[in-house]
Amino acid sequence: MPKLFIGMGLGIGFFLMLLVGGWIGFVQFDKTNPPPLSPLTKLSVEVVDREGTLLRAYVTPTGHWRLKADLGQIDPEFIKILLAYEDKRFFAHHGIDPQALLRASWQLVSNGRIISGASTITMQLARLLEPRENRTIGAKLWQMLRAVQLERRMSKPEILAAYLTLAPYGGNIEGVRAATLAYFGKEPGALSLSEAALLVALPQSPVARRPDIHPERALKARNTVLERMAKAAVIDIGEVARATAQPLRGTRQDLPQLAAHAADRLIRAAPEKAIHHTLLRKDSQQQLETVVKRAAGRLGPTLSVALVMADAKTGDILVEIGSPDYVSAARAGWIDMSRALRSPGSALKPFIYGLAFEEGLVRDQTLIDDRPVNFGGYRPKNFNMDYQGEVTIREALLQSLNVPAVALLDAIGPQRMMGRIRQGGVKAELPEGETIGLAVGLGGMGLSLKDLTQLYTLFANNGRVRPLRLQAKDAVPSELTEASLEASGASVLDPIATWHIANILKDASPPRGSAKLAIAYKTGTSYGYRDAWSVGFDGRHVIGVWVGKADNGAVPGITGWSAAAPILFEAFAKSGLALEPLPSAPLGALDQARADLPPTMKRFHIESRWDQDAALPEPPPRISYPPSGAQIELAQTSDMSPFPVVIKLQDGRPPFRWLANGQVFDANGNRRQIHWTPDGAGQSTLTVIDAAGRADSVSLFLRLP
Repeated sequence: MPKLFIGMGLGIGFFLMLLVGGWIGFVQFDKTNPPPLSPLTKLSVEVVDREGTLLRAYVTPTGHWRLKADLGQIDPEFIKILLAYEDKRFFAHHGIDPQALLRASWQLVSNGRIISGASTITMQLARLLEPRENRTIGAKLWQMLRAVQLERRMSKPEILAAYLTLAPYGGNIEGVRAATLAYFGKEPGALSLSEAALLVALPQSPVARRPDIHPERALKARNTVLERMAKAAVIDIGEVARATAQPLRGTRQDLPQLAAHAADRLIRAAPEKAIHHTLLRKDSQQQLETVVKRAAGRLGPTLSVALVMADAKTGDILVEIGSPDYVSAARAGWIDMSRALRSPGSALKPFIYGLAFEEGLVRDQTLIDDRPVNFGGYRPKNFNMDYQGEVTIREALLQSLNVPAVALLDAIGPQRMMGRIRQGGVKAELPEGETIGLAVGLGGMGLSLKDLTQLYTLFANNGRVRPLRLQAKDAVPSELTEASLEASGASVLDPIATWHIANILKDASPPRGSAKLAIAYKTGTSYGYRDAWSVGFDGRHVIGVWVGKADNGAVPGITGWSAAAPILFEAFAKSGLALEPLPSAPLGALDQARADLPPTMKRFHIESRWDQDAALPEPPPRISYPPSGAQIELAQTSDMSPFPVVIKLQDGRPPFRWLANGQVFDANGNRRQIHWTPDGAGQSTLTVIDAAGRADSVSLFLRLP
């Protein structure tokens, strides 16, 4: 007996030594050979909106859609089914499930083939982190070792989240979030029982069960999961029956791809970040991207459209669209036209008038002359080449007359206007070699759509400009700050002057085909028909729209009123945000009749140092646009008919008689800007004859896009 006890003691001691030695060896191995966790950091970069909702995702360097899983954002019913089906003792074991291992081994010996597996979710995670070609016993033992290592490093929720980040779901889809977005078009927070069962079945055989390629196999696998859950009493039989009867959902969809240019800009500025938070509103962004895309389709195949919508009170950019189609070569859609510097045309006139109100030079009923004036060699002409004579300031701004605007700017000083614009924190650039002159009032500078929209925030803020921002201040890298901090809330216009201008602009007629909205807005068209603008606001929001060619090419006939304003009105109507009342009149703001104005404000007198051109000899008519020999690309309407070409006339005595290729198309017109719809492409000659019988002609070559 003593020998027996001695032998047993030695055996137990030897066994304990093996255990201790093995544990020491494992600990040493664990320190020197940790499991590779780097795949968990190689995720798809995400750009999200103000609520954390996905706007845009980018594939990993290996070409996979792999989005980080957050257990708190995943349907708990799916988690319950997954654990019941794959690893029901997940929270009890330490990486290896001995019961499952014994069961699988017995089934293999008894049946001569594998009946069920013994891989825990931790072991499956180990395989995903360190894929191996051969499914041998050695590979399985290695997975077990790695599983124990993972359990030492990670909590159970972390292991489960990691598995649901890397699990394969067919093709280049990895992780449950990418799967639900790709197959169901939604995040995994609220899944049907049918959807949850399919997602449990897919990772076992992601290639053979892809629902978009092998729907029959996917359906069978889904139903198998449901049947097992019913047998295990995990799910009520009635619910299983209803889920089994549902058709399979699994058509492959694109992941959200909104706000392309803004997303690219954020990633360039901070490439190391995995998630970029913005202040955009996904619903508004999605809706207005559709509005812009449809509008571009109507305007023609080579035109680009950009749109910025902001909260004027906070400066938050709610929608930013750089082009209607990011991948369109014809539109150069990859160019972000929301940030490109372009001539704003008449869109800056409200600021001229605002400064004139602030200076006490005019009120809305002050009279001003609209007739030809030579401002020291600068002779502004109205857009339609016509003059209205004596008009009120209100009429001059609503009709966007050029001579009154330049006359007011001359009295204010263009340097002062430029200083106020820059005080608003925007980047305003003059053409190379140019100095600040009167031309800045009619668009003789470069501004981006984002900056122009920023300037218009003052109308909802009593004259203070709110710098626009794409991200919250604490999330914006210094190189991406939307405007200098010094400009935050910078006072650009007096509150009373601001209200007067908004009060005028709210009466601007809506564009053709658009319903009247409780907004105020202004349009602009740059010289040569290169840029069409429209910026509008209510009491809270401001929207800016630009239309044109990304290559700065001319678009005959395009105007802010005809091309950009309809998009502006549709954007306000479909943004998903309710219109808010325009600001009420501040204390001291009076809407006076002309008879009640002080004598100095009843009429604005243009400086006598400038020549009134009315007494000059009457020159003959001259077609100023398009020039003779011009080649014009005809934009096309939705029914593929040519878009009207704008013709501009200078001088001459009305009425005018217009001919195209010898055929009269306007016999008794008084306007100096007309629209001519050509019969088609090819060579054409336009002729105008004035009341004195004097004529001018231009030869044009028209071509379709």
